[in-house]
Amino acid sequence: MALLEVRDLQVNYGLIKAIKGVSFDVNEGEIVALIGANGAGKTTIMHSVNGLISKAGGSVHFAGSDITHTQAHKLIGLGIAQVPEGRRIFQELTVYENLKMGFFIKKSKAEFEMRLEEMYSHFPILKERSSQIAGTLSGGEQQMLAMSRAMMSSPKLLLLDEPSMGLSPLYVNIIFDMIQAVNKQGTTVLLVEQNAKKALSIASRAYVLETGRMVKTGTGSELLGDEEIRRAYLGG
Repeated sequence: MALLEVRDLQVNYGLIKAIKGVSFDVNEGEIVALIGANGAGKTTIMHSVNGLISKAGGSVHFAGSDITHTQAHKLIGLGIAQVPEGRRIFQELTVYENLKMGFFIKKSKAEFEMRLEEMYSHFPILKERSSQIAGTLSGGEQQMLAMSRAMMSSPKLLLLDEPSMGLSPLYVNIIFDMIQAVNKQGTTVLLVEQNAKKALSIASRAYVLETGRMVKTGTGSELLGDEEIRRAYLGG
């Protein structure tokens, strides 16, 4: 069953048609990846789905409800959380305070403690650094924190925008292991990722974007084996 349905999505930047009638589904329990070259429109689609930029046309439905014009800050209460490109943690707050901010829509102290320990179990370094100012963490640690902050709200759908950007191979592997772990625990994932090979290796399905249009779709394994995709995005 489709948890997220995007139909004929159109986004303009002035006179420029950035997204030209894109449609796709994210089914409950899947990891769905959007891949494509820089400038293809991946992040624009993510921002449009999440209400951060205006749509020129089309519709977005989540869990059967129309969220086409729902404001971004209201989506978290519906069960959608995003880890934005560049992490966007609260630099001046501690690790613990950042995680607490991710829980702000909920009230139960017992549930907060449970979620906190769950995040610490995924990333023990965050527990060790719970009182450290978040802005002093390494890039990889900040990405761990950004993902954990988003997961504190127990979202049904996690939107991930370029989670591997700027990270060492070690941290990339850690982050992708976390994506798979939260998915196995029941969180559906929409992943925008420049590292196409890594994204396709964990994706249930993927969509390929070129200049604002969907040009190909398939399972992660199908696209990994597609010669055209290999030449264009996988280095051979």
